[in-house]
Amino acid sequence: MAQLNTKFEIFSGKSVLITGHTGFKGSWLSLWLNQLGAKVYGISRDIPTQPAMFEVLELEKELEHILLDVKDLSSLKSEIKRICPDFIFHMAAQAIVSSSYSDPLETFQTNAIGTGNVLEAIRSLENKCIAIFITSDKCYENVEWVWGYKETDMLGGKDIYSASKAAVEIIVNSYYHSFIKHLPNIKMASVRAGNVIGGGDWAPDRIVPDCMRSWSQTEKVELRNPGAIRPWQHVLEPLSGYLNVAAELWNGGEFNGESYNFGPPTENSITVMELLGRLNKSWGFENINDAFFETGEFKFSEAGLLKLNCDKAMFDLKWQPTLNLEELIDFTGDWYYIFYNKTEDIIRFTKQQISDYEKIASDKKIKWSISDEFSLSD
Repeated sequence: MAQLNTKFEIFSGKSVLITGHTGFKGSWLSLWLNQLGAKVYGISRDIPTQPAMFEVLELEKELEHILLDVKDLSSLKSEIKRICPDFIFHMAAQAIVSSSYSDPLETFQTNAIGTGNVLEAIRSLENKCIAIFITSDKCYENVEWVWGYKETDMLGGKDIYSASKAAVEIIVNSYYHSFIKHLPNIKMASVRAGNVIGGGDWAPDRIVPDCMRSWSQTEKVELRNPGAIRPWQHVLEPLSGYLNVAAELWNGGEFNGESYNFGPPTENSITVMELLGRLNKSWGFENINDAFFETGEFKFSEAGLLKLNCDKAMFDLKWQPTLNLEELIDFTGDWYYIFYNKTEDIIRFTKQQISDYEKIASDKKIKWSISDEFSLSD
């Protein structure tokens, strides 16, 4: 399939390390960077789900797959020194809210200390390196207001997972001001997104994976709160933002040490029930009530509406969301339907979705999709 010329050509031939590459977002990013011509290295402690996007896409054939826990500082430093990466995307995390209640210390150790270990490792590098630290919209102190949180709003969290993500942001910021900003060869940024959906997510206690597991067996899915409103975005949307920040920093953009939100447009904020009603069109439910049942049971505390203000990314990076609501849902629903029903080769189809996403961005003249505006020199 033809690859469009985009700003992301900068990654061709570069060494890119992704921590957490076996996860949902990490697998999509690994595949995209592979298509862009990068030499991809991945560090993860395990393959987190069964099935797993990493295995479905047979990514172990396409990158250097390293099993390593980011809590192991000595081994992590050795691997990063050996790889000598041009770019690092730190995604490795304990990312499930429900798991943070069952093992809170593991959540803090992986998310906070693991991030500190990555920072400690990169500050000893001598080569030029761009480091992007991926956290979450839940890093903000959620006071349940209706407008989007800005990068300057207060960090915090009333639950373990949110607190761990706020801690990550504080650690990243402190390392930047204490060490990284004084290093001429290292640049970094933190990036935040939430309510990401797309093909290949099988994490527990997440609405789309729960639906697809149930619907693939012609069973109703259990919903806690079908009336909850969430701002939904496809996984490629924040990934385009992360790549955008990294490319800007490589080309000398003045955004070193900054934080950026990446979220969907307002019209993508719909209820869980409305999302399922649109997703279910491929699965043959004549009545949406046949697709789910409501329990009203809450296994753990969940935040209310949490939206991000993305004005800073739009102003500094000229980034904007690419997919409208219909495209977002089609990208997600079609992927799972093809996977479960085996109507097409899923690896080829996933690669095509990335190419289609780039084409839609190009047709909309989104800045990252137009390469000739940027210097691609080293």
